[in-house]
Amino acid sequence: MPVKSRGRGKGDAVTLADLLAGVIFAALNAYAVLAGADFGGGVWALLARGPRKERQRDLIAHAIGPVWEANHVWLILAIVLLFTGFPAAFARLGMVLHIPLSLVLIGIVLRGSAFTFWRYGGETDAEQRHWGVTFAAASLITPLLLGVTVGAVAADAVSGPRAPGTPFFTGYVAPWLTPFALSGAALFGAALVVLVLSGSGAPRVRAGLILAPWAAPLHLVTAAAAVAALVALWRRRYGAARVAAAAQVSLILWGWGLSQYPYILPPDLTVAGAAAPAATLRLLFGALALGAVALLPSLYYLFRVFKTRTAVAPPTTPPTPPR
Repeated sequence: MPVKSRGRGKGDAVTLADLLAGVIFAALNAYAVLAGADFGGGVWALLARGPRKERQRDLIAHAIGPVWEANHVWLILAIVLLFTGFPAAFARLGMVLHIPLSLVLIGIVLRGSAFTFWRYGGETDAEQRHWGVTFAAASLITPLLLGVTVGAVAADAVSGPRAPGTPFFTGYVAPWLTPFALSGAALFGAALVVLVLSGSGAPRVRAGLILAPWAAPLHLVTAAAAVAALVALWRRRYGAARVAAAAQVSLILWGWGLSQYPYILPPDLTVAGAAAPAATLRLLFGALALGAVALLPSLYYLFRVFKTRTAVAPPTTPPTPPR
């Protein structure tokens, strides 16, 4: 398929800007699946109850401890690529949504620090409980704020530069406090409400997810992944459940991206319109290729060391020494 450096219209070939937007979305996908599991572990630690709660929390800490910091590399990658490849979109997000994004950053840092003190720094039970609650609360609040940010983008609320004299609440608070954005953050049990609110709150996304030719197959495959995850959990096929759950999350995320394409920040900022010059994009892809040579093998080795179950032979009884 021919690749052009700049500009895109109907029927045109894929551009470098399109490819870079796809890479950014793939990085966000990896962050949603890998770091999303870590956030979920924090929520389970918060909800742990009963006589086995301490064992459950120890298991959660053991599961996410070796790799949780490495999972943030995908968010860092997405931010750097957005800043370099689509500076106009990065600037608008940083201005209009600076409150929820700043709170997300604080939540990520606080969560990581609290996890470290919880597992390795608390000398008393009271200190461990304090840091454990902080870790769990940050794990709950941070993804909700990320969901609010995504909802604001989907609702076309991140539009245009703010005119001088715009009231602070109207320009920088109201865009991410829309009913659609808030309901979208509370995913479980709110899917039907979000669908209804999308008619007025996010008509572009609604049209894409309902009327596009790929919409019905996407929903069917997503539903199949959700059912497969539940069935696998019921049958204690945990490996298959992880794959199905990751597929479900990925399909939901890509459905959002496809529904608003070719806009990177609807309703007025397209992928082509926000892209950096072609020379910058080419250099960026070169840097990506070089970075992947170092990053991907390192991540593979990290997960192989800490996430591969190795059968351990039971200890043998030493022979009795002769008398």
